[in-house]
Amino acid sequence: MKRIILLLCVFCNQVTAQNIFEIEQQIKLSAFQIVNAESYPERTAADSSFTKGLVRALKTPYSFSHKFDSLITVSTLFSPDSAFKIFTWQLLSEDEKSYRQKGAIQMNTKDGSLQLIPLFDCSEFTDAPNDSIRDAKHWIGAIYYKIIPKKYNNKTYYTLLGLDGNNAVTHKKWMDVMHFDNDNKPVFGGNYFVYKNDEFKPKQPTARFVIEYKKESIVKMNYDSELDLIIFATLISEENNPEKKETLVPYGTYEGFKWDKGKWIHLPRIKELDPDPRVNPDQTIQKKN
Repeated sequence: MKRIILLLCVFCNQVTAQNIFEIEQQIKLSAFQIVNAESYPERTAADSSFTKGLVRALKTPYSFSHKFDSLITVSTLFSPDSAFKIFTWQLLSEDEKSYRQKGAIQMNTKDGSLQLIPLFDCSEFTDAPNDSIRDAKHWIGAIYYKIIPKKYNNKTYYTLLGLDGNNAVTHKKWMDVMHFDNDNKPVFGGNYFVYKNDEFKPKQPTARFVIEYKKESIVKMNYDSELDLIIFATLISEENNPEKKETLVPYGTYEGFKWDKGKWIHLPRIKELDPDPRVNPDQTIQKKN
């Protein structure tokens, strides 16, 4: 009897995998067209078709483990502790001057049922995206490329690194800390950042961290697992005017954040990445041997 049940489970899992793969192939073109279609109506139609198809795929029992690898225009990230999976993508506006991010969080459920939390980007409706703690209905959108779990007082905090196409002249990279409340709902932002105010960073106090820079520039912001730091490029204005974000480009040195007692503590220079002998050794951290 146990053998029969095992064989049935294997068969059901194979059918489930086949069904979700077939749906993925059906929505792959829509996902591509969200980014690549020439007209706004085509892009919005593709977005609608993709969203409906994705939800249909995720309703497949035990869909959480499916990676959706073929959706190259959609970011699909699993949290390192397998607590959730997050999808993010972006839609170019009708005037082609700004982007709206789309997203959803799929929770990992024991019975394989779907628990999906849609994310609604409210960036265009606020002039102060840095100043508040937000829920899923008031999300500050980004296409996430890294999830960094950290613990404090027996609670897990997930730092999300993401890219925002922003507008015609600048890009943004976001660093947002998310946790789940007592109802297992995501909470974005909070008092997690410790740094001195300067002309290139959000004014303190801030609920999330962002760097905004010239669109054509390549600006690093990522997690270094060996250093256990979030590393980001120091910026400088090409016109000596930091208020003009479209003039900000990498200076050639790097700063960082280190997690300590529930806070991301700013490090003005990272010595391993910045060999400049003028660096004050008291303001740096060296890579472990």
